[in-house]
Amino acid sequence: MSERHKIEQLLRALYSARIDASLDALVGLFAQSAPFRIAGTSDGKPIAISATGREQIQPWLGLLVKTFKISNHQILSMTIEGASAAVHWEAQIHSKVTGVIVPTEFVDLVTVQDGLIASYIEFFVPR
Repeated sequence: MSERHKIEQLLRALYSARIDASLDALVGLFAQSAPFRIAGTSDGKPIAISATGREQIQPWLGLLVKTFKISNHQILSMTIEGASAAVHWEAQIHSKVTGVIVPTEFVDLVTVQDGLIASYIEFFVPR
């Protein structure tokens, strides 16, 4: 199996775990010391999350899966070059707190090392 195919499988596992809200599966995809960043806007207010390592990433992922449900997930494009990937995707984001559903676009920049996510940056914007 090619490295490109392995990275694509890892990314698809990431999105599957997010959709299924499987926190253990999500956290297990990240390297022990991976940097993790999410940046975007909601209701015109900036949102930024930054963590390094599984111990810091787990609470943020836990909050995301507890607060938001992802549906109608669609990968629009996936580019993999070496150990780096860029994924443009869209989904309906349902707030479990407010009940509001927002169509949202995402761009994820991911670096992979030893079969795990070594770096993760996500940008998002509601449509």
